Amino acid sequence: MAIFKYSMAEVAANLKSVCDKISYAVTKRTSEYQYYEPRLVAISKLQSTVSIVSAYEAGQRNFGENYINELVEKAFSPLILEKCKQIRWHFIGHLQRNKINKVLSIPNLYIIETVDSDRLANALNNSWPKFRKRNDSKLNVMIQVNTSQEKEKNGCDIAQVSTLVKHVLENCSNLNFMGLMTIGMYGYDIKDGPNPDFICLIKCREKIHDELGIDVKDIELSMGMSSDYEHAIELGSTNVRVGSAIFGARPQKNNQKDII
Repeated sequence: MAIFKYSMAEVAANLKSVCDKISYAVTKRTSEYQYYEPRLVAISKLQSTVSIVSAYEAGQRNFGENYINELVEKAFSPLILEKCKQIRWHFIGHLQRNKINKVLSIPNLYIIETVDSDRLANALNNSWPKFRKRNDSKLNVMIQVNTSQEKEKNGCDIAQVSTLVKHVLENCSNLNFMGLMTIGMYGYDIKDGPNPDFICLIKCREKIHDELGIDVKDIELSMGMSSDYEHAIELGSTNVRVGSAIFGARPQKNNQKDII
């Protein structure tokens, strides 16, 4: 089956449309969320390196990938290395401890958004010194929370969030805790009210503030995707992950070799 690929101009136009919608959503936030500008992460999984370059040349810098092998292949691609020197990679997939060295080796790794256990945090903390470029640099991480409490979803239990954050702060000196991330339940209709997964993540941040004394302004929230990023921003998301609204429909995974 042929794979439709957006042109550079189409990717740039889509990116501008998403950024315009983000700017409008920002105006609808309450005053307590006016202290920051949301970060747009372009989710490029299963998209081509050419599409990534198109978005990069249109001004996008943060890109997210779910699959380690694909991230490694793209990050070391001669085209990406030549054309996207300031790219910032976000790993947003499930990370197994035996794959840590692979993901930490990539150039321009910005953050791991999916730390969900103290064992994974410890492994990242122990491995990062072998890969960091400066002795004082820490690896940015977010704690992934299973706000929807679905068994098939990754993420730490809601009741364990503060405990895991405390562990990272007290025992993982090579990690920089940036905030919380959730995927949440798919297909929620905001006509039914604010997304309960987003509300749950906000409450987790409040609990961390109350129990650990961390300023809420120092706890980012990564929530919202192509279908609901505007709603997420209105509720206080600092980091939205948007793929299909920029790059179009995602190709099937078995076509991956044809598009990278």
